[in-house]
Amino acid sequence: MEAVLEKASAKKVSNRSIKKVAVLGSGVMGSRIACHFANIGLEVVLLDIVPRELTDKEKAKGLTLETPAVRNRLVNDALKFALKSKPSPIYSKDFAKRITTGNFDDNMDLLKDCDWIIEAVVERLDIKKIVFGNVEKYRKPGSLITSNTSGIPINLLTEGRSEDFKRNFCGTHFFNPPRYLKLLEIIPSPETDPEVIDFFMNYGDLYLGKTTVLCKDTPAFIANRIGVFSIMAIFHVMKEMGMTITEVDALTGPVTGRPKSATFRTSDVVGLDTLVKVAKGVFDNCPEDEAKAIFEIPDFINQMVEKGWYGDKSGQGFYKKTKTPEGKRLILALNLETMEYAPKDKPRFKSVGDAKRADDLKKRLQILHAGKDKGSEFLNKVGYHLFRYVSNRVPEISDEIYKVDDAMRAGFGWELGPFEYWDVLGVAKTVETMETAGFKPAQWIYDMLEAGVTSFYTIENSRKKVYNPATKAYEAIPGQDAYIILDNYRGQKPVWKNSGATLHDIGDGVLCLEFHTKMNSIGSEILQAINKSIDIAEKEGWKGLVLGNDAPNFSAGANLAMILMLAFEQEYDELDFAIRMFQNTTARIRYSSIPVVAAPHGLTLGGGCEICMHADKVVASAETYIGLVEVGAGVIPGGGGIKEFALRASDAFFEGDVQVPTLQKYLQNIGMAKVATSGQEALEFGILRPGKDIISVNSHRVIADAKNAVIQMHEAGYTQPAPKNDIQVLGRTVLGNFYVFLDGMKGMGYISEHDELIVRKVAYVLCGGDLSQPTKVSEQYLLDLERQAFLELLTERKTLERMQHILQTGKPLRN
Repeated sequence: MEAVLEKASAKKVSNRSIKKVAVLGSGVMGSRIACHFANIGLEVVLLDIVPRELTDKEKAKGLTLETPAVRNRLVNDALKFALKSKPSPIYSKDFAKRITTGNFDDNMDLLKDCDWIIEAVVERLDIKKIVFGNVEKYRKPGSLITSNTSGIPINLLTEGRSEDFKRNFCGTHFFNPPRYLKLLEIIPSPETDPEVIDFFMNYGDLYLGKTTVLCKDTPAFIANRIGVFSIMAIFHVMKEMGMTITEVDALTGPVTGRPKSATFRTSDVVGLDTLVKVAKGVFDNCPEDEAKAIFEIPDFINQMVEKGWYGDKSGQGFYKKTKTPEGKRLILALNLETMEYAPKDKPRFKSVGDAKRADDLKKRLQILHAGKDKGSEFLNKVGYHLFRYVSNRVPEISDEIYKVDDAMRAGFGWELGPFEYWDVLGVAKTVETMETAGFKPAQWIYDMLEAGVTSFYTIENSRKKVYNPATKAYEAIPGQDAYIILDNYRGQKPVWKNSGATLHDIGDGVLCLEFHTKMNSIGSEILQAINKSIDIAEKEGWKGLVLGNDAPNFSAGANLAMILMLAFEQEYDELDFAIRMFQNTTARIRYSSIPVVAAPHGLTLGGGCEICMHADKVVASAETYIGLVEVGAGVIPGGGGIKEFALRASDAFFEGDVQVPTLQKYLQNIGMAKVATSGQEALEFGILRPGKDIISVNSHRVIADAKNAVIQMHEAGYTQPAPKNDIQVLGRTVLGNFYVFLDGMKGMGYISEHDELIVRKVAYVLCGGDLSQPTKVSEQYLLDLERQAFLELLTERKTLERMQHILQTGKPLRN
């Protein structure tokens, strides 16, 4: 296997082209894998078995087992269920049309046109072998065949297959849900052609948006081996310390850089049966694993399995959702001592309280592990288990430690992989405390420290390097050139910075402005930074500017707390100045003499959305959740968002579209505070512009792609645009109809009186005010209307109540 991985490291250009993919098996994974391939524009064939029995409904209709609808019932029902699930596995409902369903008995001939065939049937070697025997009869020579197995040895799957089959076969292990979890483990067999391995590593990254990790063919591969060990270690430590599941989840969630679902909610989502299967697989197949005992299933898990308490799929697991007698939602947590459910509590730890004061994850972890309470003791014990275990898995499951960290970040949603985590706490210091607690890491850790190397990672010339235990030296991490990771620029002097943002030189004459306020909210410091960055770029001859960051979210919008404070104090002149400053800043983005490209990802709300709408170009992550949500806070967009939609409606009118339906769509989206759930949906909403803005499937590439867009625009001879004075607005001819519609919505109880007031103001700006006939107006005219309406709403008591409620709860109030 080492020889195969070594050959694969020598990259070569592949001339393969993937146009059509087949997914065999339409279960939870198969149906969602099919959806993700449809997301990227491919034709997809989704096949499953033929039902053996009729349902009562089918019998009542007089159908038989030979009826086509019956024969495809399982696959069709599975796809429908997937498409209705939340979060959605597909970028746009229309993309589902790219998926053709069928069954293994009637439709295997569809494989002859497929370039890649993915097996995702039940985890049984005998069944998978039967499927592959049938695949061999229909596949075209040279087509790729892969298995989504989560643990069956890859070399066993190709027994009895042809040489061509073996050369083009490997494991491609997706993580659920495939759209959202970024890990794709590539597991070759000894017979896999190195060109095939290189192809998958590149294709998964570039086209599927994945972090591709090349794995050895060891039990559970990398992510599940480490991830399930971590969960099992938590189970054992919590029993040892007498802790509850709510206490553990309070310690193993976002405060430590783990997903919000923490440990036990994650286990419920994954399914306890799946967790047990992986743990037993490692226990049975890794006799030399020094931590084998950790994979033994605790008694409370066995009891839950016997009762069928698997988690979400069975309706209850570690948590159970129910309702109070009044009909309110209630979450119950399982008491592992009594095996009974009780209302979920909110544990309090001093260490957690202290850590939450720090926004930076690395500082939080240092505070948590330095604490003296039960929470800190728990985290240290779990950390010692994890650090010892991952050190002993090198080189068993991976020769390179960065692959372990990549796998855990992309597959389990950890913000820091285990070796990165260890670096934060200090390797030498942690080894000392581990030894005191009876946890001795692998010998190569001691060799590294004795050689004077005190961290697993280092940054040199804005490039991250990783320690290689085999060569005992730092080496560049492969593939970094495709990404721009702003953390790697911390060591160089910034071009400029203030308290809310940093301006980086990202090479080739391009600047990048990184926001770093809380949730990247937009206040005066961000607006100052944008204006200053454009000034620097224009005066010092830079090619252009990227607005982007590596935080979980691009921007949660304007600083509502500041706006609310000024409104309570009735500082209306200050508010007027703040809104003008925001409008002037978005105009500066649009009308500067250098190209400005926005690179949004994650939450891009309110003011963050308005900044993007004014950029010369947007390079959005496919996972961008963007929208003008101000109505939910009791106000309207004030940074030029409504003006921009009026302008775009006018442009669409001159290009032959019907303007009124376009305005109505925009009014509905703003009035309902709708958020696009993908970059594709943002195109459909009109937030992104077809043919101008682009979507990057891999969120790690957006800043690099945005930089390339700046360079292309500069080299094409970027010309400073001029503000528009010919925006056609429709005035009363449409405004009256919108008012009547809103009045009807209020009368039917769909919206409140205050909702109506807010959305009437949105309509007023979209239509250009109370004009007697269609008129051409300037951008400044619309901005003035927008600002006036915004200020008027801030005098309303109910607006202030909404803003206060959303700041306190994070949820909108309908009053």
